[in-house]
Amino acid sequence: MGCRPRALTARILLACALVGTLAGAGEILDPLDQWPRWRGPLATGEAPRGDPPLTWSEGQNVRWKTPLPGRGLSTPIVWGDRIFLTTAVPTGSAVTAPPETDPGAHDNVPADRRLRFQVLALDRRDGSILWERTVRTARPHEGAHATGSWASASPLTDGERVYAFFGSQGLYALTLDGEPVWEVDLGDMQVLHGHGEGSSPALHGDTLLVNWDHEGASFVVALDRRTGKERWRAARDEPTSWSTPLVVEVDGRPQVIIAATRRVRGYDLASGRLIWECAGLYRNVVASPVAGGGLVFAGNSYDGQALLAIRPAGARGDLTGGEAVAWRRDRDTPYVPSPLLQGGRLTFMKHLHGIVTTVEAATGRTLYGPARLEGLRDVFASPVAAGGRIYIVDRRGGAVVLAAGDRLEVLAQNRLDDGFSASPAVAGRDLLLRGERALYCLAERRPGAAPAVAPAASP
Repeated sequence: MGCRPRALTARILLACALVGTLAGAGEILDPLDQWPRWRGPLATGEAPRGDPPLTWSEGQNVRWKTPLPGRGLSTPIVWGDRIFLTTAVPTGSAVTAPPETDPGAHDNVPADRRLRFQVLALDRRDGSILWERTVRTARPHEGAHATGSWASASPLTDGERVYAFFGSQGLYALTLDGEPVWEVDLGDMQVLHGHGEGSSPALHGDTLLVNWDHEGASFVVALDRRTGKERWRAARDEPTSWSTPLVVEVDGRPQVIIAATRRVRGYDLASGRLIWECAGLYRNVVASPVAGGGLVFAGNSYDGQALLAIRPAGARGDLTGGEAVAWRRDRDTPYVPSPLLQGGRLTFMKHLHGIVTTVEAATGRTLYGPARLEGLRDVFASPVAAGGRIYIVDRRGGAVVLAAGDRLEVLAQNRLDDGFSASPAVAGRDLLLRGERALYCLAERRPGAAPAVAPAASP
């Protein structure tokens, strides 16, 4: 049967939408109209029914703009008329932090303050903050990279609950109204160079998945979404990675696929049993894999550059160098931004640069690129697609909109007074951009209508 992530995801999320209705949503929500997790409803970066604006500025197509407390790089998620995101808010006076001893930690900021780890819900209609829930107050045991945050993992929802992951600060299940349901402490990560944590959880049916790759004993763990109880745990021979697990249907059964330094691996969702593995990536894997058309795509760029297209159907054991690797690429591959899969095309950024490449997903044949996009630098956010367009934003407030096609066509260049490391989210006509200071909702609006600027969040 091959891997069928689109059909599988739609079925799961439709079931979740029904759960949300029973929990009081009042109507059945179409999962394809939501953005319920990292990389959207299909886990590919595409909003298949989205139609956000083509152009914007501080004075154009800003539906609302809400200042946010603290700092976080997590992608906002959308369910119905609510938006959920996470943040870490400093509290109290700074204390003297121990000196950094890791030679690779020179770009770090110290953990010199206690932080309130918070989950926020905003009204999608006007950007007002509906509730703020502090799930933990603590001083982190490690610093973080200067470009990162202590709230970088994206939350997710099944329409009944919100699951917020703060890495070493715990995993939390909340109702849609912010009431705590359960929490799990998985310990303290020892991240390479103390550069911070960032892998987001994944959800399939009643199973939550967390990838815990670090400089200690690494593992992937499966938890019951209803109770937080552990279902299984599989040890992993891996150093630190930041990629998020991906669940796809392979040969009629769901597999958990994780990209990391030593191997891309596929595990049985029900038992945690390792099914296959494939070497070929390099150190410091950040980009998350995507899947479609019977292939899994995983790439990175640090010590070297690599992008693999792996065919998991029928795969068993070590696939390295075998026929299960449909194609590979050794240049212009992504580091932090994850690839986008849309319309049979795979689009990805080169390292952290504003340089884009699009290939035919089935064959790896280059359609265009590498092409430098004017006005883009320091790209951490992953590209998203909606309405036949591709949206790419950078840490300096720039944005480029491309036509989603076989040739490079720049449709618009935009700019806002903020910087964007968090990946965009799309729901319907709304494009949500989480900046360093505020959350923007961009949508076409009537000429002459003033944008809504929500009150500042409480400190």
